[in-house]
Formats: sequence, structure tokens, C-alpha cells
Amino acid sequence: MSIVSQIIGAPEALDHFQANSYSPYHFFSSEEWSKFRADTPLTLTSEEVTRLRSMGDPIDLDEVRRIYLSLSRLLSSHVESSQLLFEQRNRFLNLEGVAKTPFVIGIAGSVAVGKSTTARVLKELLRRWPSSPKVDLITTDGFLHPNAVLERENLMQRKGFPESYDTGAILRFLSAIKAGQADVKAPIYSHLVYDVIPNEYKIIDRPDILIFEGINVLQSRDLPADGKIVPMVSDFFDFSIYIDAEEKQIHNWYVHRFMRLRETAFRDPNSYFHRYASISEKEALGIAEGLWANINLKNLRQNILPTRPRADLILRKGPNHLIEQVALRKL
Repeated sequence: MSIVSQIIGAPEALDHFQANSYSPYHFFSSEEWSKFRADTPLTLTSEEVTRLRSMGDPIDLDEVRRIYLSLSRLLSSHVESSQLLFEQRNRFLNLEGVAKTPFVIGIAGSVAVGKSTTARVLKELLRRWPSSPKVDLITTDGFLHPNAVLERENLMQRKGFPESYDTGAILRFLSAIKAGQADVKAPIYSHLVYDVIPNEYKIIDRPDILIFEGINVLQSRDLPADGKIVPMVSDFFDFSIYIDAEEKQIHNWYVHRFMRLRETAFRDPNSYFHRYASISEKEALGIAEGLWANINLKNLRQNILPTRPRADLILRKGPNHLIEQVALRKL
């Protein structure tokens, strides 16, 4: 199914032109999108891309050229426009000596779809612009409630669902970032022990650009009947990206990653999942399928996928884990 049909629910009889007429997005094949890179320089090496990509993600320099250089150029224009609007508004309000707050980019999508790779590659490309901006990257994993809290609230089987996060802490963090505060603390999560690390933080000190990555960062929330302000995480974003793929493909990538981790990270005695390293391949496969069906698939359908239409840009991956189509919201 095409990205057009996926996003707007277009029937098969609706051709590409008609779908674009009704959709809030422009749609491009990866080949069409790659032409927008113009003279944007490739500042990454093959070795660096290999280091930045996650397990099972085949991104290489060709993929960076096809997709990420155009995206870097687009984001550069958005950052420049944001700076210009900021200066114009300061003149309108007769404000002086007010510093521009960070440009925040949100990245959303399912588990195993490649959000982390996209975030890391973008960070490196953006920080190598001629202006050498300061770019930081934070994931929402650190804002999960600690396992002790999840266990007490009977939420361990819903880890990753919206209710498993300390949303208040996320909003306070982003509020501080957007207020231009110095040395803002972000909690740190360990995938090895599968928990938030107590009293350990990453310090974010007034970056020019902040990338904020997580499965539910585009999540909306119920609005109050009395009209009081209820901020959403995405209210703090200047630009948002959703990494997309067919459900069946994400399922395959998730199971494949689980089986690979069983042979690598799970073998560490300190790993939360160490018990899965010594069971049979058949048993491990059954556990991976169960985790997908009972947790991750439900989260995808109920909470993550419904946020896709809220993104400014949608990167649609094919079976080979590489981006095939791009949807950019119209202005």
C-alpha cells in the first residue's frame, strides 16, 4: 500500500493526483526527494555511519545521500526561518538582548523502526553545518517511570505505553529548554538493566538545536472542559518527524533484533534479559513473538500509529529497512 493511502485512507481508485489534492502532505519517492539535497555537502564518512546506526539497520552513505542530505537542507531552512521570525517579533515588541531559544525537533515511530539511527545521523549532520550549531539529543527512555514504580502500579507489561512515562517531568524538561535555561537535567536510562539509573543525568546547556526522540512524543491528550492550558509534548516542537513502515515489516525487524540481542547484549550477566541468552532458539522466538503481540503491537496500534498524521515529515521505509517514500506537510 502506498504512503498516500496509508496516511489519508485513500481508496484504490483514487489516483496520485487526487490523493495529493486532498492530503495535507506533498509526497515524494526517495529518488525525487534526493534531488532536493542540491549542493549540501556530505560530511559523514562510511565508518561514522556504521558507528551511528543501530543493530539491524543497513543505512549507509548512499542512504545518507538519498535521504538525509535533503532533510538536513530542509531543516536548515526551517532553523533560519525561525531565527528570522524571532528577530522580527523582537522588533515588533521592542525587545532587546533576548536570546533565541533552542529549535526542537521531535522524532517518533514504533520500536525497531530506526528512530535512534535517524536521530543520531541527523545530530551529526546538523552539528556540521557551516554555522557549527550546538546540537543535543535526548530520548524519552529516561523519562520512563522506574521499574519499581511500574511494578507497584502493575504497569510493567505496559512499559512504553503513554502511562508508563513521567509526562510531567517531560513537560518540565522541555519547558526549561524552551525558556533558555542553563544546565537542564535529563534522566538517563540503561538498556542493559532495563531501568532508569537513579541520580544520573545528562546536562543540556542551551543548545541551538535539540533532537527529542521517542515512540510517543507526538501523543495528544484529552482537553479540559474548562479551557485551561494543558500542554502536549509536541507543543514544544518546531519540527516533527515520524518514521513509518508496514506493520508486518516492523514485526519482522523487532523479532530479528531480539534474536540478535540474545546472541550479544543479553549474554552480559548484568543484562535484565540475561535469562533469555541460555534458552533454546525456539523458546526465545516464542518470547519475542509474545512480547511483540502483547505489548509492542498493541502500543503501535493504540498509541503510536494514530500520531503519524501530526508529523511535519513522514519517512516511509520499505522491507529492506531503507526509506522509499517521503511525505512533507504542506505550508
